[in-house]
Amino acid sequence: MSTAVQAAAAPVDERLLRTSPLRRVLGRPELGAVVGAVAVFVFFAFAADSFLRASSLSTVLYAASTIGIMAVPVALLMIGGEFDLSAGVLVTTSALVSSMFSYQMTANVWVGVGVSLLVTLAVGAFNGFMLTRTRLPSFIITLGTYLMLIGMNLGFTKLISDTVSTKTIADMEGFPEAKAVFASTLTVGGVNFKITILWWLLLIVVASWILLRTRVGNWIFAVGGNEAAARAVGVPVRATKIGLYMGVALAAWISGQHLLFSYDVVQSGEGVGNELIYIIAAVIGGCLITGGYGSAVGSAVGALIFGMTSKGIVFAEWEPDWFKFFLGAMLLLATLLNHWVRKRAEATK
Repeated sequence: MSTAVQAAAAPVDERLLRTSPLRRVLGRPELGAVVGAVAVFVFFAFAADSFLRASSLSTVLYAASTIGIMAVPVALLMIGGEFDLSAGVLVTTSALVSSMFSYQMTANVWVGVGVSLLVTLAVGAFNGFMLTRTRLPSFIITLGTYLMLIGMNLGFTKLISDTVSTKTIADMEGFPEAKAVFASTLTVGGVNFKITILWWLLLIVVASWILLRTRVGNWIFAVGGNEAAARAVGVPVRATKIGLYMGVALAAWISGQHLLFSYDVVQSGEGVGNELIYIIAAVIGGCLITGGYGSAVGSAVGALIFGMTSKGIVFAEWEPDWFKFFLGAMLLLATLLNHWVRKRAEATK
């Protein structure tokens, strides 16, 4: 029997079957978000005359980055099968700790920034520890943290400052350097860009590398897909989930420092409700509520849709009240489109 005939008669290993390019494209979690982003961009390009200006696009990117910095780790957490309802107020907590510690201790602002990092990471570790220790739903655990942080933000600020806002730290040592790191403006080709855009891009690259190129990424998908099965094959479920919550806390610290050094004072009631926007951006970007599916790039596209919509409505001179309607409509459409894409991917050979 010839070699060609033997090769044809040999059984085919299913693991070596090639996936068609169409199926690979349809299988990407961010496909629906990309389609939606293109549609939103084209829509506002025609609806708002000023939308395509370089300065307008810079504003859109800034709005997207302030959401995207948080949406990226929130997406990883959702892929791991969990939620964090305290993410929005944790950003404010981070800023408050940095500001009040620096002011009250009359120290260099970098000392306050460092203390804020430790406190914020501790909150993330607490969420992860309580979740894995009690086995309660993450909705309950982080809702409790959310309420506690709201109370502490307001209570401590009033106790220390006698008002609901912190004292200015703009004249303290280290403020200009910290502002350059967290809240500076870069000029490229005559157009101003906020440094948060660079932070956002850095987080997208790091998160994508973790998800697609490391063992930890496999653990995240495994834990979100089937926690019991992941534990059975030796995946460190507890460490993975605690790490994911600390990742959200790290992003909250970055966002909090941007908030502080952009305005040098912080209102203690800020951040309430933002956690839902982070989750919406992740869902629009292809993350499933049930976990085990999604991407960091998708969450970034979801944040970009948010930025285009929020600023596009302003550029089009519409009533800003319509923003929430568009956000809700995009959430529903993205969820339906993602569901359709997954079905097509499963049916395409």
